[in-house]
Amino acid sequence: MTGSDDAPAFRASDADRDAVLGVLGEALANGRLTTEEFDERQNRALAARLLGDLPPLIEDLPEGRRLLAQPKADRPATARPTGGENLPARPGEGETASSVAIMGGKTLLVPPGTPKLSSYLLMGGDEVYLADVMGPGVQFTIESWSMWAGNDIYVPSGVRVIDKMTNIMAGNDIAAEARGDGSNGTLILTGVNLMAGHDVKLDPGSRAELEE
Repeated sequence: MTGSDDAPAFRASDADRDAVLGVLGEALANGRLTTEEFDERQNRALAARLLGDLPPLIEDLPEGRRLLAQPKADRPATARPTGGENLPARPGEGETASSVAIMGGKTLLVPPGTPKLSSYLLMGGDEVYLADVMGPGVQFTIESWSMWAGNDIYVPSGVRVIDKMTNIMAGNDIAAEARGDGSNGTLILTGVNLMAGHDVKLDPGSRAELEE
């Protein structure tokens, strides 16, 4: 990926998009991007279909120099510039979990192997802890349908968060410290928020480990 003229007619792969997302996450952690800029570039990277669409997203970021200078033919298919585990993320093989919160909520500890949580919220929300379900190579999805509501979602360090939700007069708040490089798995947010939104935060246990 040496620039915007590098095989612009070739289709981008998931690994190409992941590599750019890793650079964006590192730049956000280093304070080079605001949360709004990160979200805008992340959405463009996820929507990219051609290789030529990706370099402009990182050309002004020092964190992207190594990736831009590396010819695609010489780059490992799953390379990520942030030092992650380089493992393809896959859903667990357990049963899908579900929760309904109406004018209230509860604490959910999602068990290992769970592929997805289906969450239905009306003027309420749960506290969702993902330390047990996340890990290297894990993909976990929260599909939520929310009205005037939202979950507090706690992720361990190293989890990459991909927000694919449809927001109507709403939006999710993903804390900068909760945006990992994917070395501890990938969390995907899907569904619809109507005058609602979720808060994604670093798990307090992970914060304590980082401070030691």
